[in-house]
Amino acid sequence: MPSLRRALRHILFTAPILVAAPLTAVAHGDDAPKVVTSIKPVHGITSAIMKDIGEPVLLIDGASSPHTYSLRPSEARALNDADLVIYVSHALEGFLEKPLESLSGHSHQLELVSLPQLSLRNMREGGTWEGHMHAHEGDAHDDHEDHDDHVDEHEKHDDDDAHHDAAEHHEHEGIDTHIWMDPANGATIAIAIADELAEIDPEHAEDYRANLETLLASLTNLGNDLREKVAPVQDKPYVVFHDAYQYLEAGFGLNAVGSITVSPDQKPGAKRLHEIEDKIHDTGAVCIFAEPQFRPAIVQAVVSDTGIRTGTLDPLGFDIAAGPTAYQEILAQNVDALVDCLGDAS
Repeated sequence: MPSLRRALRHILFTAPILVAAPLTAVAHGDDAPKVVTSIKPVHGITSAIMKDIGEPVLLIDGASSPHTYSLRPSEARALNDADLVIYVSHALEGFLEKPLESLSGHSHQLELVSLPQLSLRNMREGGTWEGHMHAHEGDAHDDHEDHDDHVDEHEKHDDDDAHHDAAEHHEHEGIDTHIWMDPANGATIAIAIADELAEIDPEHAEDYRANLETLLASLTNLGNDLREKVAPVQDKPYVVFHDAYQYLEAGFGLNAVGSITVSPDQKPGAKRLHEIEDKIHDTGAVCIFAEPQFRPAIVQAVVSDTGIRTGTLDPLGFDIAAGPTAYQEILAQNVDALVDCLGDAS
């Protein structure tokens, strides 16, 4: 598996920031564009790109799940006033679909799952799967080693006039939308956001570019540090609450073997729980991870039947302050939680 540094270098050479001519519909002068982001990881990346220029609005602070969120009136107003709305996918933030359809013509929308340079993975069916040795079976795209082929394939799609928004929405229905959990995808997202901001606000284009370079260097260093941390526990099997971490698994070669539920808004039945318990026994899984956004009763039921160790993973950064370093802190927190639980297990 290539290093994060190699992946970032590839991204930087294949997807440079393009500073487009200013759009006549938006004129800011010295004012920063009004940007709204859906979840804290995306807000963190955006905040880092906009550092010392402006502050994006965050809709979900991490205490709630995008799967079940409802907009408040103040948030609806922020959307209506936005020059740019950044979100992952209608499949993840379903609460945004109708409000985005009603936005005024001047508002730009950036759906991150549609970025052609991303490494995407299919949603996994059922609650048990093989560990990292078979993690790439059924992927939407293979790992970063085949990144060139994926860029070329997407470029072909971009040149096809028939590939319009409705087709893209359908294409991404089966995609795992937790794309930010791989730091190489985080770098791709950062580049796209910087490019979009430079197009909307060309007066600050060089500032966005400088902030992007700082963020990419930070992600490279973080990826190298986290890879060293997980090395001693890479082969240890574990179970997660819901299937939100396969990008993290792929990025760092981890060995998850199952999830209690595919989506947290779907309560698992007795058959599913028995399958997970059997998987824990069969694989020798040493940890099961809950999430702070959801009640832990189901996890505790599995624990009581298996005696497995417990930890907490959180793809949204519930207890991390929003800001320009939040994305890196979310990745680090999850890796630390994995290493702590898996490393302490006998």
